[in-house]
Amino acid sequence: MKRLIARLWRIIRGPMQWRALWLAHAKFMVGVTGVVRDDAGRVLLLRHRLWPEGRQWGLPTGYAVKGEEFGSTVVREVREETGLEVKAGSLVHVKSGYKLRIEVAYEASLVGGELKIDSLEILEARWFSPDGLPEGVQESHRALILGSAPLG
Repeated sequence: MKRLIARLWRIIRGPMQWRALWLAHAKFMVGVTGVVRDDAGRVLLLRHRLWPEGRQWGLPTGYAVKGEEFGSTVVREVREETGLEVKAGSLVHVKSGYKLRIEVAYEASLVGGELKIDSLEILEARWFSPDGLPEGVQESHRALILGSAPLG
């Protein structure tokens, strides 16, 4: 049976191989998070409107769109949610997440912009020192903040 499959694989080549692979494998959404720090080493946290009560504080996060580089997702999501401009830095986390989601996180540094939140998604945005995080921060985000070295 394996020989037959190998022979068929060599025969179909190119686009047909890609279609077969696409059909046979899981499709994933990619959630991208930014650990955004300012020059003082403070981290940007958002109180998310759509997150569970009591666990609404977290890092800027969102889903990558098809064809988007994940560092660009961080830049886009921070701009959309806060009006701030950031530069994506080092990749600090990759994990297969809940069901068909991959979780990716990057360090990011503030480069400009004016804080203006998207009130549809965000209730509040504030800068916190890593040793003064508010109650209700997602534990996975707390770990990213404390485990990630500041850029610079």
